[in-house]
Amino acid sequence: MPLKRRLQVLAGALATASLLAAPAWGAMCDSTYSYAGLANAGTGHGVKATLTAVSLPFVEWGHVAGWVGVGGPGMGPNGEDEWIQVGFSGFAGSGVKLYYEVTSPGATPQYFEVESEVPVGAPRRVAVLEMAFRSNWWRVWVDGQPVSEPVHLPGSHGTWTPMATAESWNAGKASCNRFEYRFDRVMVARSAGGGWRELSPGYTFEDPGYQVVSRTPASFLATATT
Repeated sequence: MPLKRRLQVLAGALATASLLAAPAWGAMCDSTYSYAGLANAGTGHGVKATLTAVSLPFVEWGHVAGWVGVGGPGMGPNGEDEWIQVGFSGFAGSGVKLYYEVTSPGATPQYFEVESEVPVGAPRRVAVLEMAFRSNWWRVWVDGQPVSEPVHLPGSHGTWTPMATAESWNAGKASCNRFEYRFDRVMVARSAGGGWRELSPGYTFEDPGYQVVSRTPASFLATATT
């Protein structure tokens, strides 16, 4: 099942400072999408991290996810949706799944399951990276190995902000899904094909009910506060 529209809040936040303020809702997580994570201070050609599910997700409605990626709604040519991401997902009654998702201009999001059951506490090194000498072409990597075919994302070369974040989609219900994802050694690619450096936090996504617990600028825990 595609994790549709998860980047809408993120894209709006990056587009204008006026949209960075958290929505005015109460203690319950009654917003459709909620986020806890970091966006890089500038653009890049990829992002990677060691991602660990510290505990099993608890999903009452919708889904949760923890991922690294680039792009978003309206970020493709002519304002079309375009993104690529990889990480963990969780649904009601499920464990931790490893997935990646690609949205090309004019197409619906494509969700690919890489691993159906990831043990709690087992780290995975995940990355999305623009290919060297092949502008606007990307691949998804897990534990140093490619898990996707080359993906053409027009207009993406050097234009997108790398992000590492967790999210909850609660289908509009006044309830809080719970997650606990640890991101270690979050790195940003300075050029297509690599040239990695630590993420430089540009904005922290921290919606009501969720928080980022930082240990270093490039390592943090994204978790529910309940």
